[in-house]
Amino acid sequence: MLPWIISAGFFLTAAGLLVKIRMMQKSADEIRRIFGECLLEDTNMQITVSSGDRHIRRLAADINRELRFLQVQRRKYQQGDRELKEAVTNISHDLRTPLTAISGYLELLEGEEKSEGARRYLSCIKNRTEAMKGLTEELFCYTIIRAEEPKKKGKTDIAGVLEESLLNFYGAMASKGITPEIQITDKKIIRDINRESLVRVLENIISNMIKYSEGEMKAELLDSGEMRFSNKAPKLQTVQVEKLFDRFFTVEDARVSTGLGLSIAKTLTEKMGGSIRAEYREEILTIFLVF
Repeated sequence: MLPWIISAGFFLTAAGLLVKIRMMQKSADEIRRIFGECLLEDTNMQITVSSGDRHIRRLAADINRELRFLQVQRRKYQQGDRELKEAVTNISHDLRTPLTAISGYLELLEGEEKSEGARRYLSCIKNRTEAMKGLTEELFCYTIIRAEEPKKKGKTDIAGVLEESLLNFYGAMASKGITPEIQITDKKIIRDINRESLVRVLENIISNMIKYSEGEMKAELLDSGEMRFSNKAPKLQTVQVEKLFDRFFTVEDARVSTGLGLSIAKTLTEKMGGSIRAEYREEILTIFLVF
């Protein structure tokens, strides 16, 4: 009789432990699910558990306390981010008016009698003003692009957009003595992306190539859909290439580059679900773009 009682007691104890373990597993799954939702969404949701175990409930309470702190910090960040974007947008917009006026007066001065020295100084002022206008315009575009929601996607012919973009820069390439080598696959490459954004990405990449090219330039579209843009750039260094897509990074000073073109290209590419990277080998800079 005693062995039977012992066996029954052991069975009941084991069954109780199994139930307890199952309840703890269920509570752990609840914590994991709700915690994931709280991280992904801006919500006041709190973690609740069905378990009565004091250790599980204490864990849930501790996590809820940290979530409340995280929610407060997230809202502060979002508010600060909005205010910063609005401030930069307003500043860049407000700078347009005086810069346009300065450019107008410089045009008038060019028609006036002046010494050789005055003409030289006037040329320097005009060049710097144009550089400031370009920087202001790209800064304005960058803040708008960062703030806006992803644009509507549609079936886009990659080859067609690439050919059109290269053709638009024919004059700029010819003025620098660049005869590009172009290799575009005959295969139809269609991607579900925003055409306007793709045009902007390609324009920024191509203009950057022309700016730093030493006379050689190559554009490719492979069967895989990957685009490659290469140009000889002996003045670059490996560490500079790693920073090409950073905001405001310039290979040379602002007289040559604003440092925002490739950063904008990266932002737009990632918003469309694509990837962009750069590689530098044997003085050849290659930018890889794929969707």
